[in-house]
Formats: sequence, C-alpha cells, structure tokens
Amino acid sequence: MNTLYVGLDVHKATITIAVAEEGRDGELRSHGTIENTPASIDKLIKRLARPGHILHFCYEAGCCGYGLHRQITAAGHLCSVIAPSRIPKKPGERVKTDRRDALKLARLLRAGELDTIWVPDVAHEAMRDLVRSRADASVHLKAAKQQLLSFLLRHGRTYDGLSSWTRTHYKWLGEQKFEHSAHQIVFQDYINA
Repeated sequence: MNTLYVGLDVHKATITIAVAEEGRDGELRSHGTIENTPASIDKLIKRLARPGHILHFCYEAGCCGYGLHRQITAAGHLCSVIAPSRIPKKPGERVKTDRRDALKLARLLRAGELDTIWVPDVAHEAMRDLVRSRADASVHLKAAKQQLLSFLLRHGRTYDGLSSWTRTHYKWLGEQKFEHSAHQIVFQDYINA
C-alpha cells in the first residue's frame, strides 16, 4: 500500500492543502484551498482517497482545536497534529505563506521529521475547557476586586477591618453610598462584576 501525505495549513475560514506522494522522489504539489467546513473536508477526503493508498493528514495544533482530527480519523484515515514549535526550520527561512506551509508540512510528514502531539478525546478536552474557564474567572475576579478597591481609595473610602472580602467587609461595602449618581453606578458595576 502506498501512502499519500497531506499537509493542511488550517485557518478559521480556510484550509490550504498540499500532497506528497510516497518515496524520496515522490511528487510534492499544492492542492489548493478549501473552506474550513466539515462538508468541504469530506469532499477533500473523497477526492484524495484512492484504492491501494493510505491517506496520512497532518496540521499544526492551534486555535481551531481537534475537530478536524476527529473528522479525519472517524473517516478511517491517519491524522497527526503537530506542535508548531517543533517543526524544523531552515536558517534564514522567513517568508511564510499558506501554500508554503502546507507544502512544508506534507514534505516533513513524508520524511518522518514531525513530532506529533497527544490529541485529547472529547471528555479530556471538555475538562481542559472547564479548568481554563475557572482560571479565567479567578483572574477576572481578582482584577475586579482590585479595581473596586482602587475606586474606593480614589474617593477616600478605606476599610479599617482586619482583612478584606470577609462578611464584615461585604457589609461595609453594602453601606457605601455616593452623592453623584455616576459614581454610584460605577460602584454598583464593580460590586456586581
């Protein structure tokens, strides 16, 4: 069985494709650009699939996630997700285009010079998203508390208790009133953040 190596340069709206045929002298060619939609990817897979050939796709890990990997493997083909920082670079190689990136991925995949990353299943990915969300909320809460304390300090309001963010401190915050309605609105926005 011959292997057809397919490099994908993936973006939010488009995917640029390059194909490398097996062997040192195998042809390396650009295969154009498609929309980044499941239907377009299915058409691409059907167009490239040939009897007696194995399709091996690869693309760089990025903001588009692992849906493409799952779709390709569900169709029965190989797919490697590559760590961008581990892709070999030639000295002085600066000009990047989608076409060149796809060709480079196909060529390096054929040569066995790419390091793949572990692709989490849906449950692992959901747990990662939950952890990220909790961390983001924690950072946001810390910033909101700091902004509230800074606002109060600018208006000469300082809490004299032992520590902030206790029941007593929240009670003190609830007692704060501002003469100007705009200041009261800002204060309420900070409290509710």
